[in-house]
Amino acid sequence: MPKLAAFPKAFMAQLCRDGSMTLQQWVNLAAPLELDGLEYYSGMLELAEAANWAKARRQVEAAGMVIPMLCCSPDFSQPDLRLREIEVEKEKTWIRMAATLGAKYCRVLSGQRRPELATEQGLDIVVANIEACLPEAEKCGVTLILENHYKDDFWAYPEFAQKMDVFCALVERIHHPCFGVNYDPSNAFLAGDEPLELLERVKHRVVTMHASDRYLLSGTLEDLRNEEGGALGYAKRLAHGEIGKGLNDYDAIFRTLSAVGFDSWISIEDGVNGMDQLAASVKFLRGKIARYWAD
Repeated sequence: MPKLAAFPKAFMAQLCRDGSMTLQQWVNLAAPLELDGLEYYSGMLELAEAANWAKARRQVEAAGMVIPMLCCSPDFSQPDLRLREIEVEKEKTWIRMAATLGAKYCRVLSGQRRPELATEQGLDIVVANIEACLPEAEKCGVTLILENHYKDDFWAYPEFAQKMDVFCALVERIHHPCFGVNYDPSNAFLAGDEPLELLERVKHRVVTMHASDRYLLSGTLEDLRNEEGGALGYAKRLAHGEIGKGLNDYDAIFRTLSAVGFDSWISIEDGVNGMDQLAASVKFLRGKIARYWAD
């Protein structure tokens, strides 16, 4: 049966920018939710020093949870070779961070969709960079997870492999036991794609999942497809909401994942409107997991 974790979506500024929240405070907030784990982010201020990694792990484990996943944002589409090499070294450091935290999964991304980067050239560059990280991942016992991502908070452009066809082409080029997909259904909406169609194409490669939900502030999905699909800037018609009350069909998603034997981590990206909302999302997902993995 899949295990449930949470990502501190509502507290990224406090944990990664101004330091007004400590990791221990986040653990204390999350502990009453009775989660199995907490997903961490490589840019958390307290993780800047390697000496703090083991302490961070102990804090989570003392609360009866583990850190299963480390969220990282390497910019592998850099046009300059030297800059790409720097990104590879960053990712290798994050892989070692993940291992020290006890995480079995470490995110990779394709990088930014720079206007001057042609698709085939970009695929060649990104594949080479991810493959350069795989020996370190294997050495550390960590699986690299490529997410169908939208855009890192600190990037000027959306993800190079944001669109489904490019993402699937990238996934198909890399076959290694330490590589898989982190599926995020909500991000497919931001790309102007259909989440269930994407899942059908990569379902045998999914090893972890981000769970969130989005709802329309105005208009229709067709409006979203016509106006926001793959464009620069955040999709203004969409907002985060409580899981189970938005656009995602979690019955269809979990039915598909269960049928292919998925039995790993689902990490919640929710709670932007408070811990009560996050608690409601946990309850909703627990119910769906119990239903679709009953056997």
